[in-house]
Amino acid sequence: MDFRNSDTITGPRTEDVLPTTATSAVKVVIVGGFGVGKTTMVGSVSEIRPLTTEETMTQAGVGVDDNSGVESKTATTVAMDFGRISITEQLVLYLFGTPGQERFWFLWNGLFEGALGAVVLVDTRRLEVSFDVIGRLEERGVPFVVAVNTFPDAPHHPVEALRAALDLPDEVPMVDCDARLRASSRDVLLTLMRYLHSLALPLG
Repeated sequence: MDFRNSDTITGPRTEDVLPTTATSAVKVVIVGGFGVGKTTMVGSVSEIRPLTTEETMTQAGVGVDDNSGVESKTATTVAMDFGRISITEQLVLYLFGTPGQERFWFLWNGLFEGALGAVVLVDTRRLEVSFDVIGRLEERGVPFVVAVNTFPDAPHHPVEALRAALDLPDEVPMVDCDARLRASSRDVLLTLMRYLHSLALPLG
């Protein structure tokens, strides 16, 4: 078969190729419960077309997956989401979004390997799905910030009330965001970077 005139894509798009000047990379993980906006955040802020592993939800998940509050959701991440941001010509930031459904959490071990820190996305309509997520990060000793994704129908709570509900230490940053917007997602990542920088500063 002659593929010379075919429209078949045989490799990455030119704009998705890693710049030849890049010499270093850092890794950040986006975590949260099912349906809180992790895939949306990676897609909104990534400079390349994100790699997603979303699959259509089927009857097989009934009674296994808890989709309370997001019953209209028809697809779910089964492995990871992946995006990239160029910080400088030499330094790139890799973003990994974790699967939200608990039956896929065994994949977290590999996704967190070598990560500088994490963003925990929270949906105030379903705060309870974030409890185990935060607990796992604390067990691993992974630094994280909390980003409250502002869904249109989500209730608004004072920061102090949210901190108390999530049992967050005072030093852990919490910010509002709209995961659909590139600038908002970028600001969340900047908050994480500033927090990581503060942790690296010597005490005294």
